[in-house]
Amino acid sequence: MPAAVETLFVTRKPAWHGLGIILPESPTSEDAIVAAGLDWKVTKEPVFDSKGKQIENYFANTRDKDNSVLGVVSGRYEIVQNSEAFAFTDSLVDEGLTYESAGSLRDGKTVFMLAKMPQTKILDDTLEPYICFTNTFDGSGAIQVCCTHTRVVCMNTLNFALNSAKRKWSTRHVGDMQSKLHEAQVTLGLINEYTTALQKEAEIRSQIKMSDAEVEAMLDMLYPITDEDSDRRKKQVQQVKDNFFYCLGQDDIKQYKGTQFAVLMAATDFADHSEPFRRTQNFEANRWLTVMQGHPFVDAIYKQLAA
Repeated sequence: MPAAVETLFVTRKPAWHGLGIILPESPTSEDAIVAAGLDWKVTKEPVFDSKGKQIENYFANTRDKDNSVLGVVSGRYEIVQNSEAFAFTDSLVDEGLTYESAGSLRDGKTVFMLAKMPQTKILDDTLEPYICFTNTFDGSGAIQVCCTHTRVVCMNTLNFALNSAKRKWSTRHVGDMQSKLHEAQVTLGLINEYTTALQKEAEIRSQIKMSDAEVEAMLDMLYPITDEDSDRRKKQVQQVKDNFFYCLGQDDIKQYKGTQFAVLMAATDFADHSEPFRRTQNFEANRWLTVMQGHPFVDAIYKQLAA
């Protein structure tokens, strides 16, 4: 069950707005890496205890640019450099891929690159498909790839955990060209598969009616309130409901009003563009990663509708 949070609605901008560097003219991943300041390497350095004794089988992933430690990992951890993690995307340039933005998050522990594919249509909306690649150096994960579709009219991302197609996957990069081409073909195939599944799901949900009363009942199920709950929690839950219905009433969603698809659009709008009253230092980066990897609120709404 997603946790209730106090939010305010803000001006719509891409989920990655303000993160990384925009890449208007980067024909290759190497150009993009340089432009984004990611042209550094990571080495595994020995770790010592307080008495100066080396700790066996543990190493500090250290960035050569400034000798900063990005994470402590076990001896089994294999470093995948930025140039290796993103190079296979160059094989997709002929398919219409263009590099959009790139940068680092969490002081370099996570690096990302965002690439855009040619526009497509779902129902009456023009969508821009994106591929997001992330790599970590703190031992928290492998190279992850996920696709997201952004509605051009409002910058909402359509990220649903569909049962019929994957939206994200992991890839292990190997340096030879044959492996690069193979990874590129797999990536492109999964994107196309998800896009087709998303189109079918949109058609289905746009035909199923859903009233405001049914929406409120669904929110009550996701955010139940009891007599024992504090006034603060009650206020938080009411704020979530108010913001959700605000999203549901937006002009670009009204064309789908009264359908499950409109509810899904409101859920993505809520997840992408809500602003917390108490903003943490890494709020923008954390929200962007959550949106790209799958927002629990959106997944919870979709699960209720698809049940």
